[in-house]
Amino acid sequence: MRFSRMLIPTMKEAPSDAVLVSHILLLRAGFIQSSGGSGLYNLLPLGKRTLDKVRAVVKEELDKAGCNEVHLPMVTPLSLWEETGRADKFGRELLRFKDRHENGFTLSPTNEEAMVNLVRQTVKSYKQLPLNVYQINWKFRDEVRPRFGLMRGREFLMKDAYSFHATTEDMEREFSLMEATYKKIFTRLGLEFRVVEADSGAIGGAGSKEFMILAQSGEDTIMVCDQCDFGANVEVIDEGTTTCPKCGGGLSQTKGIEAGHIFQLGTTYSEAMKAEFLNEHQKLEPFVMGTYGIGVSRLLAGIIEQSHDERGCIWTKESAPFVVDIIVAKAKNSDQMEVAEQLYKGLQAQGVEVILDDRADKKIGFGAKMKDFELIGFPYAIVVGNDIREGNVELITRQGLIKETIGMDEVLGVIAQRLAL
Repeated sequence: MRFSRMLIPTMKEAPSDAVLVSHILLLRAGFIQSSGGSGLYNLLPLGKRTLDKVRAVVKEELDKAGCNEVHLPMVTPLSLWEETGRADKFGRELLRFKDRHENGFTLSPTNEEAMVNLVRQTVKSYKQLPLNVYQINWKFRDEVRPRFGLMRGREFLMKDAYSFHATTEDMEREFSLMEATYKKIFTRLGLEFRVVEADSGAIGGAGSKEFMILAQSGEDTIMVCDQCDFGANVEVIDEGTTTCPKCGGGLSQTKGIEAGHIFQLGTTYSEAMKAEFLNEHQKLEPFVMGTYGIGVSRLLAGIIEQSHDERGCIWTKESAPFVVDIIVAKAKNSDQMEVAEQLYKGLQAQGVEVILDDRADKKIGFGAKMKDFELIGFPYAIVVGNDIREGNVELITRQGLIKETIGMDEVLGVIAQRLAL
């Protein structure tokens, strides 16, 4: 892709209502744009590419774990929510409306009822179990105070999975598998996180765990151990506890951003909705369930809350919209452009996601291109400038802004090595 052909409206300053670093930087770097409605954002080309990459990591790990992807309508009949009593429990956060026939519907903030409805129509026997069904779909929650950009918007991309089992023991096995799968997802995205015991809240069930991205901007206070990976929400740990129950290490408070939540639901929804299967003795039983959510669009904000500096975003190769930015110091210099084009085609041939900053506008000089690179946060930049006379280019690693002079004939190999291609 060429920079000159992309819609990347970078800004020097962010709107005054942006407070969190991620909100400020995603706006300034041209990833998102306010749509004019409170808590609603347009994803611009860079934001869409990044969201697609994060989504792909989530999907790949779920598919490896044996989950089945489906796609449910964002609009759900209100009658399904009335079956479980959650239509009243969710209150005004559940956006309701009627169609031309006066039938009630809702824009789903989560899909337990809809997924139970899907499975009760299709799964009749214990021989079809266990089953884990998921979707990565847009949700809507009519937040009282939408704020912080993608961190707490009203519309958000969510991965929600629901597992169905014949026994509690098998549900607990799947719960453990999903915990391990989530750890793989967050680790691949380069996040520092903790898994914490948590309150099940409006979802319900016997037990749940949250996946907290560690960041001082987080809204949740959690206890973490200085010796192991133990973590717990302050709501579920005894006040005054300073010793880790897992290893005996010291506990301290920190802040976290909830990015994932897994629940052991049991039969809460299946009993309410009469979702049953025939067991091995040909008797009807309610499905034993688990549910597992990840705020996929929230992950974009979480990554930047952890990974930024005073100059801008710092994306990892798993999340970056492009991995390499080729910066042509003087786009009207034919020699520089020729070298840049060769590197561009060479990286594409290697399967590297590369953008060529070929902008030739007089108002956009080399300094402006460098500032955009630093603000947007591509992992690497190759600067093609006067050094080509000596057969060299400059390779810049965004993390730490480390600069290296490398031969033009060597740089593709160096990039391949760094990316482990």
